Amino acid sequence: MELIRFCKMQGCGNDFIIIDNRQKILDGDQIRDWVSKVCRRKVSVGADGLILIEPSTRAHFRWRFFNADGSEAEMCGNAGRCAARFAFINGIAPASLTFETKAGIIAAEVAGRRVKLQMTKPFGLELDIEILLDGEKHLLDFINTGVPHAVKFVSSAAAIPVQDLGRKIRFHPRFQPAGTNVNFVQPLDEHQLQVRTYERGVEEETLACGTGAIASALIAAYRGLVTPPVAVKTSGGEILNIYFPKEGQDFKEVFLEGDTALVYEGLLGEEAYQ
Repeated sequence: MELIRFCKMQGCGNDFIIIDNRQKILDGDQIRDWVSKVCRRKVSVGADGLILIEPSTRAHFRWRFFNADGSEAEMCGNAGRCAARFAFINGIAPASLTFETKAGIIAAEVAGRRVKLQMTKPFGLELDIEILLDGEKHLLDFINTGVPHAVKFVSSAAAIPVQDLGRKIRFHPRFQPAGTNVNFVQPLDEHQLQVRTYERGVEEETLACGTGAIASALIAAYRGLVTPPVAVKTSGGEILNIYFPKEGQDFKEVFLEGDTALVYEGLLGEEAYQ
């Protein structure tokens, strides 16, 4: 395989490898093992996920998004914001753009480093899901914001053992076979939440999760704990802003907004994925 040009970007501490694959230099159906290798930290580029930018007949471009373990996911909010800015910077799309995902068509607005996404309509809201872990009952809520998210409200997000408890919930039989991302949510005031997220596919806590921030904000609003717009403080310390009108259980026109950073560009050689 020849050297592959890539870009490293991050949004609120979620970092991604982005590759312009419009010439189909990579076969997205055959790269799961390859993705998992280049996303390894310390021994390769390292990332929470990898994005392929490809042609689309329905939008300005199509993306394929892969988690760090090589599994393909329908949607990722922070990755979507990075992909939108990458496409704008490289002349693939204008500042007001759309892109095709497995979760549907996503609209975005790029304004410098700041990117605002209009997400697909959330679905599958479930409240008061009771599961048993190590003999202890846990009460969870659930919603799909492009990918599945469980939400657990806590009095102190800082005190939660996210790696251990998040993993147990993620793999609990109640959420199989797809599994779920897991968000631990502490309401701060009428418009603010603190959220820590265990991400499926990365299989650890990440510094931020866009779709998880949305899931947390929507369910908190439904429960009357916050009122939109909602500012979500992430584990990385940055803020994600969530905008939506609330109409009962029906959440329409959900937007995710935050900063992005172009970290570096480079060339992937064979030793990066051996």
